Amino acid sequence: MNYFLTYAFYVLILSVLMGISTWKLFKKLGYNPLFSFIPFYNYFIILKETKHPKWWAILSYLPIVGPIMMSVFHLYLMKKFGKTLFKDRLLTVILPFIYMATVNYGKDVELEDENDLFLTDEEKEAKKKDSFIGSVTFAVVFATIIHVFVTQPFGIPTGSMERTLLVGDFLFVNKWSYGYRLPMRPLAIPFLQGTIMDTGEKGNPKDDPKSYVDGVKLPYERIFQFNKPQKNDVVVFNYPQDSVHTATDRKDPYVKRCVAVAGDTFEMRAGRLFVNGKPETVLGDQEVQHAYTVNTGTQLDIPSMYNTYGFLPVREMQNEKGGFTYMFQGLTDQTAKDIKTLPNVISMEENIYPKDSATISYKLNADKTAYTKSIDTTQSIFPINKSWNQDWYGPLKIPKKGDVVTINQESLPTYQWIISEYEHNSLENKNGKIFINGKETNQYTIQQDYYMMIGDNRDASLDARFFGFVPEENIVGKPMFTWMSIQGAFKDASSSYQAPFKVRWDRMFKATNTGEANKTSYWWIAAMILILFFGWEYFVKLFRKKKTGED
Repeated sequence: MNYFLTYAFYVLILSVLMGISTWKLFKKLGYNPLFSFIPFYNYFIILKETKHPKWWAILSYLPIVGPIMMSVFHLYLMKKFGKTLFKDRLLTVILPFIYMATVNYGKDVELEDENDLFLTDEEKEAKKKDSFIGSVTFAVVFATIIHVFVTQPFGIPTGSMERTLLVGDFLFVNKWSYGYRLPMRPLAIPFLQGTIMDTGEKGNPKDDPKSYVDGVKLPYERIFQFNKPQKNDVVVFNYPQDSVHTATDRKDPYVKRCVAVAGDTFEMRAGRLFVNGKPETVLGDQEVQHAYTVNTGTQLDIPSMYNTYGFLPVREMQNEKGGFTYMFQGLTDQTAKDIKTLPNVISMEENIYPKDSATISYKLNADKTAYTKSIDTTQSIFPINKSWNQDWYGPLKIPKKGDVVTINQESLPTYQWIISEYEHNSLENKNGKIFINGKETNQYTIQQDYYMMIGDNRDASLDARFFGFVPEENIVGKPMFTWMSIQGAFKDASSSYQAPFKVRWDRMFKATNTGEANKTSYWWIAAMILILFFGWEYFVKLFRKKKTGED
């Protein structure tokens, strides 16, 4: 069903429930009881009668924001009829339409007189508390609106984009860069992505409580799409093969560089990236880096190297001869050249997988009687039937909307996720025959564009070479700027050494997607905005005092 038709269906259900549970209350307010059934207008009346800004009614049915505002409006209505005890408020929030119906059909419910002249000191104090709670609630709602409909904060916990984006960079993502993707799970806890907290098996999100109601769902829809991801864009997207969350917009957010768009051919040759047969274009802010193995006679002074080169994730091992072996995740050509000249370095070699050796990982599955081994698709090369690895990959053509692709036993691993998961068809492979939506076929028409998202730190990036194509519907947007950068904010489990803690002031409030080597920091603009935001009330009061003194 179309997004807006589905949305209208939900609004209709909520409006009917609202009308059934409050029509008598509206009548006692002096209105036609049918008004309680009219979407938006019913809450407009409540706000008018409770002396709150009437435009808030616009927020009553918005995804994610709506449920919060509805609860607030219901509390306003119940207060109008004297239901102000804690139990009344609790029941209004957790069982809104049921509790309001008990009040609606009760015989003794009457309007309360809210004249301040007759309020006791305790009631006046309670009114002040309500005003404060209301202010806090609206601040949360305002922040939720910004988070859901405009921009979203995003942290970099891994080094897959070093040295373009560093571990500990915190970004704001523009959700309108490629058109706004409408929320797919409208009933959700604000600010939480997929789960509430890690309550089950540690590190296993499958048994954690979800932050959204999966049963209330809306289909994919994107509005005002004037641009699509382009080659070299840094893009935030939802991890395609997330098996925990069925909702696309609730899957884990990833950030990588879009290296190939729909219709392009992607390839890796000896760790070097090619698109349509040509070497990649390296932007000014992008530093190509590769993994190296370094053997030394004595221990390297890694902490002092951090002062020169910044944090270099490395695994240190002592060998039998008393020397040391270092596995560096990613070194730029210049850094590798400098390390090679150190007097205690015996040998240094770039790590490149042999050609035609597939990267396949396995996982053990607990059975009732024994352990069985199966392919771990998240850590294995995509597609799993190719003898490719992260250094020798492809050529692989990126599917484009309208492409008609051949489906057989050889090509099925390349397209099976597209057919069954991303484009929601039933797919069966029986007796060497392939059935899509119950019909045997040897071809399929692609329904949306796909992209190849790869990390700049190629040898330390779990990217599209492992999880495959990224569907257009998974695209969130573009990172706009780094608002905070903290070295040491996240631990690197793969490194023997950890980055020392420090705030990287020089990275704050710099744009992320310009491609320039030396970006301008706009921290002073941010400081001015913060001063105005927090100091506005002070300056207004100061001006009023001065004006009163002059009068």
